Amino acid sequence: MSEKFQEFSKFSRDPVAKQLAQCNVILKTRLDAPASAPAEVVLAELYEKRALIDLLRLLAILLPPRERVWWACMAARDYIGPRSDNDPPSLTTSEVWVYSPSEENRCAARNSLDHAYVDDDTVHCATAVLYADGTLGPGDLAQYPAPAGASEAAAFAMNMVALGELSDRFEEHGWMLVDRALDIGRGGNGKARLSEA
Repeated sequence: MSEKFQEFSKFSRDPVAKQLAQCNVILKTRLDAPASAPAEVVLAELYEKRALIDLLRLLAILLPPRERVWWACMAARDYIGPRSDNDPPSLTTSEVWVYSPSEENRCAARNSLDHAYVDDDTVHCATAVLYADGTLGPGDLAQYPAPAGASEAAAFAMNMVALGELSDRFEEHGWMLVDRALDIGRGGNGKARLSEA
């Protein structure tokens, strides 16, 4: 197996099949790996089969909550650009939560959803924050479970939006999103360069 798919300190050791089931996700690509296969094996197979969308879908599940939200925020920054006074509140509050995942910052991300413009796709970042701990939100909502895989689906959606916004270089950007998630999965900051892809 290539070094590209090793040493993922941030990924769960649970079999990928179990993690997919917990999030109620079925990959489109038929896997040859056994049901007991860990992340490294399944990621390598999907990469070999050039299954870009399924790779992104799976990486959204494999990344822990903070890292998942960070990955989504970075995807939003790909087309929104560097920080500025005009940044959508859903993006800025989500970035703040990544650096300091407090209940107060989670509430701010939740509130940003109520005031977001209808065409603001960065709400996917705030949604990933809202459901990050597997509940419906902060406060009284914390006693109710979130829909299965809700945070993961939001992070995946944000990456897909970024792909759509930068569709003139769909393939190149898509594989960069994969490399970024792999770097984060190894404990990096996601600033990985586009590698052999």
